[in-house]
Amino acid sequence: MTADQLDDPYLWLEDITGEQALNWVRAHNAPTLKEYCDEQFERMRAEALEVLDTDTRIPYVRRRGEFLYNFWRDAVHPRGLWRRTTLDSYRSDSPDWDVLIDVDHVGRVDGESWVWAGATVLEPDHTRALIGLSRGGADAVVIREFDMVAREFVADGFVLPEAKTYISWADPDTVLVGTDFGDDSLTESGYPRLVKRWRRGQPLAEAETLFEGARTDVMVAASVDRTPGFERTLLRRALDFFNDEVYELRGSELIRIDAPTDATVSVHRQWLLIELRTDWVTGAAEYSAGSLLAAPYDEFLAGTAHVQVVFEPDEHTCLHQYAWTRDRLLLVTLADVASRVEIVTPDDWVREPVPGIPAATNTVIVAADHTGDEFYLDSSGFDAPSRLLRGTPGEPLENIKSGPAFFDARNLSVAQYFATSADGTPIPYFVVRPADATAPGPTLLSGYGGFEVSRTPGYDGVLGRLWLSRGGTYALANIRGGGEYGPRWHTQAMRAGRHKVAEDFAAVATDLVNRGITTVGQLGAQGGSNGGLLMGVMLTKYPQLFGALVCHVPLLDMRRFHLLSAGASWVAEYGDPDNPADWQFIAEYSPYHNISAEVRYPPVLITTSTRDDRVHPGHARKMTAALEAAGHRVWYYENIEGGHAGAADNAQVAFNSALSFSFLSRMLTPGD
Repeated sequence: MTADQLDDPYLWLEDITGEQALNWVRAHNAPTLKEYCDEQFERMRAEALEVLDTDTRIPYVRRRGEFLYNFWRDAVHPRGLWRRTTLDSYRSDSPDWDVLIDVDHVGRVDGESWVWAGATVLEPDHTRALIGLSRGGADAVVIREFDMVAREFVADGFVLPEAKTYISWADPDTVLVGTDFGDDSLTESGYPRLVKRWRRGQPLAEAETLFEGARTDVMVAASVDRTPGFERTLLRRALDFFNDEVYELRGSELIRIDAPTDATVSVHRQWLLIELRTDWVTGAAEYSAGSLLAAPYDEFLAGTAHVQVVFEPDEHTCLHQYAWTRDRLLLVTLADVASRVEIVTPDDWVREPVPGIPAATNTVIVAADHTGDEFYLDSSGFDAPSRLLRGTPGEPLENIKSGPAFFDARNLSVAQYFATSADGTPIPYFVVRPADATAPGPTLLSGYGGFEVSRTPGYDGVLGRLWLSRGGTYALANIRGGGEYGPRWHTQAMRAGRHKVAEDFAAVATDLVNRGITTVGQLGAQGGSNGGLLMGVMLTKYPQLFGALVCHVPLLDMRRFHLLSAGASWVAEYGDPDNPADWQFIAEYSPYHNISAEVRYPPVLITTSTRDDRVHPGHARKMTAALEAAGHRVWYYENIEGGHAGAADNAQVAFNSALSFSFLSRMLTPGD
């Protein structure tokens, strides 16, 4: 029996915009808003919006030619401005911004609730851009060509209707596009299965098909490198979420880049980089999972390359991020979840520390100019606002911008602890709390645990203003399933190993109580998306550990996740529910299938978005209905807009944040 044949009394709630389902949503939103939108909520909402909208926050930029580009939202422009300035102007306290696109204005003209979905700019010309606009924040976008010289959309240019589209410039009059071309053009995950070459003035139906994937693939996409002397067209076929086949298209010939399919492959000028997710034995050498390898690109394709190790992990250190300038490679590594930054010289691949990075911080690469020598780093900590550092190889870092302090952190302490999971594995977690705390206090624990996503100790103004400044304690769990210790930290918690994610999080929750930092009644937890699934498991499997839970845009029905929205793309992470052997281990934790009317659950707030076309809102709706039917108290809120982020603008982010913290503040009362 397949998942779509199972008896499910709440299947009707999967009808995203059906009248009956939306009436249910409105009926469940109303009591939540009535209960929690009080004076405290309004204060929190206003404070969060002040953090999000303030003009004093850092405008992050990326270089395109002579200009630095930024996308900016504030109170006057809630949907945002795409704008640019010069470096000299950017260095000033009040840069002179040249606005190219006002998304609010475009939305008013079109009568649409547009949300910015990015710009694909023609390089190296920087004269045209393909602009993505999303209705309400969905992953599906419309594409419009924009003339960056005339500062207007091109009336007869490249335009595509709403779809999950991948598009890149081949030349000023040609694009390579994967989109919804009609029947049999999408994968089971809802992403493009075909890549076509579409020429200016040509009907889309006449575009030439360059590449096809299978319906069971996740997606296919094309990218074009127009760097003079290194022009290449690469085609990527995602077999599943973690395995790709990558080809170079030369004329009509497809040349496979013969690296492991589960490795991340990238090309820069004459260099090929291979980031390994699993061990690789070539016959001539062995390379460990988590390593970054380099080889001359043409030699690798010819089979004559000498592969060199740029980075190799150890028990405490992993590769977190990397990016190219023209002639140098920037590396960010994590050592027990603290950032280190190095710059690497190709050919000999010597790594040198970038001086001027504070110890025990969260530092990330914001942007790097792959045509020049400029890069930007953002460095912050739980109690230290962001600093934007501009660098060039061989020169001291320049502190070009500093973010404001949104809360008083002078009396906060930050500590890292290790909890012991069920199988004996040490699990790191951070705790931020008042330095003079002598008794347990209200504590919010956060985690994710999936898809090799690392959670790092960065500054969060909304969290600080709404929770820490009110005396709350915050804990961040670096559980398995993430990437904090490299790919092995993730792969051991995939599929049948998924139980380790929950065991790790439960171990951290228990350790917080055992250390006297909090009590069960004062301990809340919050997670979104895959982290929302984690909250569902905590609710149904570990309810005795928590005083309250907040579950955002979650996966919860793991019997049907692969049939809803983009769910089929995550089978590699969770397993295939239609395979009896896989369903056996998935059924052990699927929150929707483990609800008990006999066990006392902590109060839970479940939120989602109608416009989330990545994680179907039916997960949250059905879980809420089933919990209510079992006699449990559950609060529910569904934003009509917002996409997978749950919010389409700063006002909606502030609203959602205030709702969550208002709920947590109410529920996490002193004592057990």
